[in-house]
This record gives sequence, C-alpha cells and structure tokens, in this order.
Amino acid sequence: MLDVKYVLSHLDEVIDGLKYRNAKVDFEALRALREERREKVLRYDQLRFEQRQASDTMRTLDKAQAAELRSQLKEMSVELKAIDARRTEIDEEIQKMMLYIPNIPAADVPQAADEESNVEIRRWSEPRKFDFEPKDHAFLGETSNMLDFERAAKVSGARFTFLKGAAVRLELALIQFMLDVHESRGYTMVMPPYMVNRASMTGTGQLPKFEDDAYKTNEDMFLIPTAEVPVTNLHRDELLTPDQLPIKYCAYSACFRLEAGSAGRDTHGIIRQHQFDKVELVKFTTPENSETEHQALVNDAEEILKRLNLPYRVMLLSAGDMGFSARKCYDLEVWLPSQNCYREISSCSNFGDYQARRANIRYRTPDAKDKTAFVHTLNGSGLAVGRTLVAIFENYQRADGKIDVPEALRDYMKCDVIG
Repeated sequence: MLDVKYVLSHLDEVIDGLKYRNAKVDFEALRALREERREKVLRYDQLRFEQRQASDTMRTLDKAQAAELRSQLKEMSVELKAIDARRTEIDEEIQKMMLYIPNIPAADVPQAADEESNVEIRRWSEPRKFDFEPKDHAFLGETSNMLDFERAAKVSGARFTFLKGAAVRLELALIQFMLDVHESRGYTMVMPPYMVNRASMTGTGQLPKFEDDAYKTNEDMFLIPTAEVPVTNLHRDELLTPDQLPIKYCAYSACFRLEAGSAGRDTHGIIRQHQFDKVELVKFTTPENSETEHQALVNDAEEILKRLNLPYRVMLLSAGDMGFSARKCYDLEVWLPSQNCYREISSCSNFGDYQARRANIRYRTPDAKDKTAFVHTLNGSGLAVGRTLVAIFENYQRADGKIDVPEALRDYMKCDVIG
C-alpha cells in the first residue's frame, strides 16, 4: 500500500497521480476522515495540556476549588477516552480504504486510461512468412490428439484442458528449460505452496480488491493466482541486510484464477484458463537499484523468447492498463500467426515499496546502523508456460499439421518434431 502519512498530507497530489488508475475509492470521504482526525488530535492535545496545568495548580487551591477542579478533570478524562476511541475507529477506516488505493505510476509511465496509449519499446525478430494458411493452436492440438477440450469440459467445466502425449512432454520441457535458463542467470529455484493464507494474498495486493477472482477454501485459504504471492511473502515480516540484496527467485507453479471479470474473452483454446502453469521471477532490491533490476528482469524474460526464436515486442503500459499494485510495467507480447497480432506472454512489474509496505519487508540501510527502509519488490512471468506452448504450436507448425520442436528444447524433448 501507499504510505498513509504521505497520502493524508499530500491527498490532492495522490488523487491527481491516480486519475488514470480507475481507483474505486471515495477520496472525499477520506478527506473528511483526515480532517476529523486532525480536529481530534488538536482537541486531545489541548485537553492533555489543560490536564497538566490543572494538576500543577491543584495544591494551591482550597477544598471547594480542588473539588470543582477534580470534577472538571473527570470530564476531561471521559472526553479524552472518547476521542481516543474515535481516533482508533478513524485509523481503522483509513487503513481499510488504503487497501483499495492502487499504486501511483512512475514518472515515465504514459499518463492515459487504457491500452491504446501503451508505448512500443522494441521488437525482436520478424514474424515467419508461411506458404500455407497457418492454423491456430486449438486446431493443431485437437487434430493431433494433444489437446482435449471436450473431455476437460465434461470433467471440470469451461476453460480447462487435458494436455496429452507430446503436449505434456512439451509443457514439462518448457518448465525445466525456463528454470534452467533463469538459474544460470543468478535466480534461486523455488517450488512454492499452491495454497496461501489471507495475509499472503493481502500482502501482494490481491486482497481485498480481487477476492472475487480467487479460488477460496472453507478454511479461508486461497489457491494461488501466481507464484508471486507465496514467493513475495517468503520474506514477509522480515528484516533483511544490505548484503542479501538483491534476492532473485524463479518459481514454477500451477496458477488458479476464476477470471470473474473476463467473461467472453479468449474462450477459444488455452490462452485464458482457470488453471495454467507459469514460471515466475521475483526480486527484492533496494530503492536505488530498483529501476536497474527492473530492466534486467525484463531482459531475463526476453531471453526465453530469444532462445526459443519466437518473435515478440516489448510494451510499456499506460497508467490505466497496469496492474493494481504496479508503479511501472512492461508487457512482452509474442507473435501469434493465427491472430495476426502480438499477445501478452509476460508482465514485468516494478511495485516500488507498495507490496513491501503491505507485507512488512524491510532491510537495514547501510548508512545508519539502526535505520530501516522498505525493500522494492519486482516480478514478471518468465514465462507463462501455456501461452509459450501456444506460440510454439503456431510459429513452428508445418503444412501437414506437425510441429517442429525449437532447437533449444530438443535435448529436453529427445525429438525434433511432434504432432
């Protein structure tokens, strides 16, 4: 979350900074709470001052005057308790509102409301020219008995898929390949729990705002929407040392999302599923190295696409298109021949201290022995495995419906072609 002291003392600036963030927060109610709190603090301080003065003069009074003053002091004590109780209520109300306020975009983020204002940063490789009409991944997978949508719908419902045969081997090969590449670039591999508690979901910004998109158990546990949640919370309530930073994790996990707000979008194939595999990159760093580590994280995700020889582009997202907790975000979009366009395969976000403040992740600053500060957290898909499989199906397809295996995966797959 944002620093509550900063928000309350710079409310107009915060409101202006969030004008394209679709923040569903009653800022006028927040302003009223702020003013009421200020009044309560001033009245409380005044009463405490009067109490001290009265105590000092008590011994100089006669009995009648002292009795009257004691009566006044009792009234002051009652009022002080009432002010204290109300101030606690106000703080709790403000704290709840703070959980719904998104992060303020970085200065170099395009100030606009939607994806139309996203900025293309660079492209890598040219899309393949086919001498036949390319098919989409769903057709290629079904006709080669590698993807079974009909039986998955029978077993689980819409937006689930059975992967079969070579598709399973390709999925597993991609997971291992991605982990191997990222480990070679300095990341520590993690396989996290697939269920987390409410505090963990709140710490990364999924709750309370996105509870309707989460799968929840009867024990108030949640299936993870991304490995970002358990891996970021790995250091929740910890005080790190400067020599530990940056910390870099790569984590494989299955991910689970209700996709409550995506009705009608990407219902064909496996682009948007309720359950999918992903390799996630998570970083903890100091504020001064935050931007450098963000650019490096984007490069690390790009490296997977380059080694797989998949054409892609990098987009800097506008303020209105970023995720709730992000202050800056780049999307990697891979080329899909069947759609004749680029589609998102990774989002690489810098959260600043937004998540660390919610999860209470600090580090001891080197310039002062007892001074601490919140770390900056970053994460990005490295990559979404199912969407990478889609991109390979479509970009490496042959006219006969078979699919060439990218050279980088052939040692993992033990074959050159599938389908």
